[in-house]
Amino acid sequence: MIKKQIFAIFFFFTVSILWAQKTEYATVSNVSYYDGASAKTDEYVKERCVLDVYYPKNAKGFATVIWFHGGGLSGGNKELPGGLKDKGFAVISVNYRLSPKVKVEKCIEDAAAAVAWTFQNIEKYGGNKSLIFVSGHSAGGYLALMVGMDKKWLQAKNTDANTIAGLIPLSPQVITHFELRKERGIPDTQPVVDAFAPMYHVRADAPPLLLITGDRELEMLGRYEENAYFMRMMKVVGHKATTLYEIQGFGHNMVEPALPLLVNQVKKITAEKLAVRKY
Repeated sequence: MIKKQIFAIFFFFTVSILWAQKTEYATVSNVSYYDGASAKTDEYVKERCVLDVYYPKNAKGFATVIWFHGGGLSGGNKELPGGLKDKGFAVISVNYRLSPKVKVEKCIEDAAAAVAWTFQNIEKYGGNKSLIFVSGHSAGGYLALMVGMDKKWLQAKNTDANTIAGLIPLSPQVITHFELRKERGIPDTQPVVDAFAPMYHVRADAPPLLLITGDRELEMLGRYEENAYFMRMMKVVGHKATTLYEIQGFGHNMVEPALPLLVNQVKKITAEKLAVRKY
């Protein structure tokens, strides 16, 4: 055990040094993550179901962060947060279809398709498919958790959710999303926990989970408290790697101060996996 810990520390610092060195990055834009007739004939699928691949050139075995944008599942566009650039890993920035043009279920299906596409294709760019992290802010964090916690969404795409290296949602809803409650005529202030709530799918064997929210007094509705309860229930069911951070002094728009925590989590898990492999 001690030897493994030493290796983990050594590789953490080695990876940090390597990632700090100057690396060139390339971007491939508007890649469709759906195959088949619908991707060619459905204009809304063609418009929205695309992603950008930002990756380190001439590198091999790097980690990848899949980033889902926020916007309440009814707005927003794929984005590459500045705090994720030049960090030694790839970033997959994803667009997905939006409510009310489609039901929320389709948003989740799109998220699962984008994650499955990454597992199937990242090695073509030099990435390591055992080092794929799923993240996003707000609605994007909700999508990250839904595809990571409820295994059925990725199973439908022939992908095992447990092969995700880590889930890192920023200020996600973990109860049933308010846009889906809106579809049902349920107000924002009435909490619901059903199959469309990440909290409904707590399980001990989920990937490592880092939850980050803004200040509980400044956040949207009860966002911090939702995540705190989710963390508690994950621990109750036996999950060994759930952590919650509260960013003091920041409200729901807490992406910028949260990104260093995200980057550190990616580096930490990457170093641990490399250390185990070497050991």
